[in-house]
Amino acid sequence: MVPDTDSLSIAAELLCTTARWCYSQGWVPATSGNFSVRVGERILVTASGLDKGVLTPDGLLEVDLEGRVLGGDGKASAETELHLVLYKARPSAGAILHVHTVWNTLLSGFHEAAGYVALSGYELLKGLSGVATHEHVEQVPIISNSQNYVELTAKLANALTEYPEAHGVLLSRHGLYTWGESVAEARRHLEALEFLFEVEGRKALAG
Repeated sequence: MVPDTDSLSIAAELLCTTARWCYSQGWVPATSGNFSVRVGERILVTASGLDKGVLTPDGLLEVDLEGRVLGGDGKASAETELHLVLYKARPSAGAILHVHTVWNTLLSGFHEAAGYVALSGYELLKGLSGVATHEHVEQVPIISNSQNYVELTAKLANALTEYPEAHGVLLSRHGLYTWGESVAEARRHLEALEFLFEVEGRKALAG
């Protein structure tokens, strides 16, 4: 089925608005980060090397689920492969957000040996889809970073299988990937997780 053009256009605008908001928070410095949205069998994903603070739909590439570029200008980021792994492992996902923040960078390195960051006892956990109580234990898996994307996609696929209830995945000393059924839900998950990472980080620093 050919995706509805209006739906793709609306999704593109929502994704770019969210990317610019992430830039305003200081979460995607120096052209870092990448963002995507899925409509049917088509994915719109940020091209490589763009300043997310001024991102518009012209900066999005259209790709299929195998990563073939169907439209748009620019070069596909190597991390597009990670988006494809996520969409295949989480078929309900309609958007993926990847950011590089101070707190997720610090915590992912600090907890890498444990293999995950555990978040529990916080009311804001209820901002995550399907979570109804602060007593929930959210385990955000951590995978070691690599420039070998064949290796990295395999690690990501394994983490998504091992932690089927997770709402995000951390790449150690690199950044966070989170997702949702819509751009709005993905952004809510991002806000909740980043708030909780900061709380955990400040708590650790305070001893």
